[in-house]
Amino acid sequence: MLQPPVEPMLAQARESVPGPGTLGALAFEAKFDGYRCLTFTPNEHGGPVLLQSRRGSLIQRRFPDLVRAAAQLPAGLVLDGELVVWHEGRFSFEALQRRAASGGRTAEKLAASYPAHYVAFDVLQMDGRELLAEPYERRRALLESLFTDHALGAPWTLCPMTTDPVVAQEWLTSWTDVSGVEGIVIKGLRQRYLPGARGWFKVRRRNTTEAIVGAVTGSLTRPQILVLGRYDEDGTLRPVGRTVPLTPERMRQMAGLLHQAGTDHPWTGVRFSSTWGSREALDVVLVQPELVAEVDADTAIDRGAWRHPLRLIRPRLDVTLHDVPRFGEGTAPAAG
Repeated sequence: MLQPPVEPMLAQARESVPGPGTLGALAFEAKFDGYRCLTFTPNEHGGPVLLQSRRGSLIQRRFPDLVRAAAQLPAGLVLDGELVVWHEGRFSFEALQRRAASGGRTAEKLAASYPAHYVAFDVLQMDGRELLAEPYERRRALLESLFTDHALGAPWTLCPMTTDPVVAQEWLTSWTDVSGVEGIVIKGLRQRYLPGARGWFKVRRRNTTEAIVGAVTGSLTRPQILVLGRYDEDGTLRPVGRTVPLTPERMRQMAGLLHQAGTDHPWTGVRFSSTWGSREALDVVLVQPELVAEVDADTAIDRGAWRHPLRLIRPRLDVTLHDVPRFGEGTAPAAG
């Protein structure tokens, strides 16, 4: 019998959909932007329902609605999937974050306001029998039969899957227009489940768009990372993300275009974290917010900001600040 903590199998990022040469025959799943979660139901002798995070923490007290809904599931089951919150017609990562940090009465209140859904994409144990050595296609068939035999509905959702690469490419270009669906995961039909291994591939949809350079790390002559912003409807420059470290070529390209900011910079005194959710601060140099940068961005956006680093494509000297999308407009491209 599997017991937590169980390390989930992971995926390595790819820029495009790979051919079958690496993993053999392929399966493609929609990639949801939520919290990875393993669900353990008790065996026939009883016990609690357990929800385990990617890092091994038990989080069932934060999601009492899912614990109650697990009464629909058979004993001795272990599912792998993604926790998401659907709110006001869209996926809300902000609401999911609030729920993941809650407990006690707050958790119950948030469960009523922001009910969680569980998108199941793998089954690691069924009827107390471990399935890690079974190929993905067998595990997927068992997962599908679980949903059919038990007539599972909300909050339990079966992750969409296809073996047709043309359909997968359509998902990558069309489904990812929905906030919360950020790409696809590619798995080998004959693959075993390997805890902790990056044996799958993931491809996020990326789009080019524009933002304003408001700060840099390093120096004006050797900028290393760009901190980017966009103006909101009130005319306030709001941070929206940061780039990955610039290549030497991009450093040289940007160096002559940046100018030291004055004391009236809107980000004076603002603290920028090194990564999403980190408490480590970036040491930044504020620059005059007058340069537009074209960047390559994915679709994971929360409260108007990108959660993953952006990639600088080029400075846009032909685009004005007024052409840049407003804060909260995601990856919409600028005019021209």
